[in-house]
Amino acid sequence: MKLPYAESFKIKMVENIRKSTRQEREQWIKDARYNLFNLRSDQVFIDLLTDSGTGAMSDGQWSELMLGDESYAGASSYYKMKQAVKDICGFEYFLPTHQGRAAENVLFSTLVKQGDFIPGNSHFDTTKGHIEFRKATAIDCTIDEAFNTTLDHPFKGNIDLDKLEFVLQSNPKEHVPFIVVTITCNSSGGQPVSMENIKDVRALADKYGVKVLFDSARFAENAYFIKTREAAYQDKSIKEIVKEMFSFADMMTMSSKKDAIVNMGGFIGMRDHELFREASMYNILFEGFITYGGMSGRDMNALAKGLYEGTEFDYLESRIGQVAFLGEKLKNFGVPVLQPFGGHAIFIDAKKFLPNVPKEEYQAQTLAVELYIEGGVRGVEIGTLLADRDPLSRKNRYPALDLVRLTIPRRVYTNNHMEYTAVALANVYERRDRITKGMKIKWEAPLLRHFTVELERA
Repeated sequence: MKLPYAESFKIKMVENIRKSTRQEREQWIKDARYNLFNLRSDQVFIDLLTDSGTGAMSDGQWSELMLGDESYAGASSYYKMKQAVKDICGFEYFLPTHQGRAAENVLFSTLVKQGDFIPGNSHFDTTKGHIEFRKATAIDCTIDEAFNTTLDHPFKGNIDLDKLEFVLQSNPKEHVPFIVVTITCNSSGGQPVSMENIKDVRALADKYGVKVLFDSARFAENAYFIKTREAAYQDKSIKEIVKEMFSFADMMTMSSKKDAIVNMGGFIGMRDHELFREASMYNILFEGFITYGGMSGRDMNALAKGLYEGTEFDYLESRIGQVAFLGEKLKNFGVPVLQPFGGHAIFIDAKKFLPNVPKEEYQAQTLAVELYIEGGVRGVEIGTLLADRDPLSRKNRYPALDLVRLTIPRRVYTNNHMEYTAVALANVYERRDRITKGMKIKWEAPLLRHFTVELERA
């Protein structure tokens, strides 16, 4: 009999969390204008809003905090992080930033201009936000299979090569600064990109003289799926696969709050020295000097350690196994979930879950609110609110998928918490036919509205 997966760690310290009453939660979410981002953390029992910066660091990472060098320039912590980036990702040049969207801000300030087109696979919200803020256009070239939630395709994050080539053929290369490959692809369900697809994208980029950028927040999880789903890589280590993946990229942005398992931090990796020089100016302007870039020395130390730990197979097997554990529980309850399960989260198909709620009333946001009221579980909408409005018409964009993401923090919750979450969602599913009204917007920001939007019952 094959042994089941088990966590590759043991628990050394715990944090108490409080269960609230349904009556309390109904009032709290109303006071929060039905925006789960506005809830206080002590009003949440199980927090599955994001895996960004919410993981539990290891004893090795906590030890590194005590060794941090807080020198303004040339700190030893910078060189420790620089070596880790080179060892794991293979980039000669790098700039530290305080998180992933800061890395995008610095790099896009260097490369993106008005009128540009940036093709990729379901750009993440901040990626699209930085592109549209600069009056450029993000073009989604994800394969069509990604938008069928029940289809069992091993690499739903793949880029459709025909769609990509059409963009490259239709626009002069000076208006396509780079192709974005998001690994794993968060906005399409935490789905991986195959090594074969990465190689094919690189070949098209070379054909048209365009650079390739990896949005790399969950690169290690992507490597795990390559190892377990692509036959040619089953005998390779995660670190070997990661090195090969990045060999096809010209540059990378990284939110280290995910696969480097830290609470704050990010970086840009580059191969071109001239690009490094140009980006350094913006790094100094927006983040700080190039050897700390908005990070403390202790955080750079913890990040460096996390890059090594986060690319260990045993850790990834237990982390992704817990995500699948929740997915299987929900699937057994009949809850419509995106399949196959992604690396960092389970995504609920709100269109199928709440078919009686009009799409104009934000099905996924309505479902996320109902789950919170039911069990104090905080998820997040990945759908119409996040897709935002068309930059020109200012009308809602209705994406093919309207999802609720249940994002599992790394090394934080037990499988009992996953079971609790599954039952809470199953209870909502049992009463789904009685949910016929959704939400309407009272106030929204001009960009990235989902973070601060204020809603009321429709």
